[in-house]
Amino acid sequence: MSKTKNKPKAKATKKKVALSISTKKKKNSITKAKPKKAAKPAKNVSKKAAKVKAKLVKKAVAKSIKTKKVVSTKLKAAKKKGIKKKAVKKSVPKKAIKVVKVTAKSKVASKPVKQSNKSLEKKTKKLKEVKQVIAGTEKNIKIGVKTKKQIVPIVPLPVIEVADYPKTRVKTILLSQPRPEGDKHPFFDLAKKHNINLVFRQFIKVEGVPARDFRAQRIDILEHKAVILNSKMAVDHYFRMCNEMRVTVPESMKYFCTNEATAYYLQKYIQYRKRKIFFGHQSIQDLIDAIKKNKEEKFLFPASDVNREQICEFLEALNIKYTKAVMYKTVSADLSDIKNLSEYDIIIFFTPAGVNALKQNFPNFKQGNTRIGCFGHTAANTIKKLGYRLDIYAPNPKYPSMFAALDDYIKQANKR
Repeated sequence: MSKTKNKPKAKATKKKVALSISTKKKKNSITKAKPKKAAKPAKNVSKKAAKVKAKLVKKAVAKSIKTKKVVSTKLKAAKKKGIKKKAVKKSVPKKAIKVVKVTAKSKVASKPVKQSNKSLEKKTKKLKEVKQVIAGTEKNIKIGVKTKKQIVPIVPLPVIEVADYPKTRVKTILLSQPRPEGDKHPFFDLAKKHNINLVFRQFIKVEGVPARDFRAQRIDILEHKAVILNSKMAVDHYFRMCNEMRVTVPESMKYFCTNEATAYYLQKYIQYRKRKIFFGHQSIQDLIDAIKKNKEEKFLFPASDVNREQICEFLEALNIKYTKAVMYKTVSADLSDIKNLSEYDIIIFFTPAGVNALKQNFPNFKQGNTRIGCFGHTAANTIKKLGYRLDIYAPNPKYPSMFAALDDYIKQANKR
């Protein structure tokens, strides 16, 4: 019986031991599965991160303060410099300030504070002289519709002196040119305004150079692929010479005309094509861009025996290959129908050939009270060379046209 009673007790103890072991295992497993209790090291990490952030913030603030200080010092220095510049501007005239702006790249202009007023005045005087020279060389050039400002080499015109002869009353004026077509002309307005008589008489005539004389020049027309034409007369004599020399002008020929009227006049001989015809407004300088684009071409320049050298000088300045071909010449006309030149109060000339025609037809002419005027410095020089007195001259800074010069002269002469 004892053995049977002790058996259940042993079973009970075994169960208790097993339960105790299982509880211990559970406790161990719980302790292992609770790593979250290590909160202390996490708190330490957050504190360190906060400290690092605080340090970075302090550094950033220090840097910003330094940059602000540097900027403030620079601004103060700039303000001081600005005050110095303003002081210099007040002490220097306006023209000197413009000079400083233009020459800002130079070493001298970069330190305007150290410059004295005397040095600036000397520089302004020198630059004024340079500007006066450049003023004669700069020109507003119109090419088609657009306008461009370009520097063109132009020889400054000589100063022409006019005589101080007494200005007596003016009633009749002889103009050495053909009568203009139509009634709308400035000279007709002048006659109505001052109640004077105008007489138009051409002193010269143009004759074509014969083919024999042209062959003596040894010029091959077909070698040239571009032609410069400065008048309708040049157009007529160019195509006349081509016919006499039995030369057919190719369709690829390029024409450079000094004005629009000459360009449209080409329709008399060829079909008008915009790609082959170029024209300016009044002078060869308007064609500078078109000529530069065709710089490789060889140009032919039909001209008279008495021709202005402005076009030739212009082409030489641009290093253009050209040939001057004399195709027509000016000859003095027969002026036997004019019996007495003293009947005219004023005689106006427009070309040096007209002045030479006066000398040839009237070798014993004495000027006396007859006033002589001219347009252009070449005609003025021929008048003085032949011993005549020059009373009226245009163009000049005050009077750009002969009409304006005559208008002012008649006003002063007919006051009484």
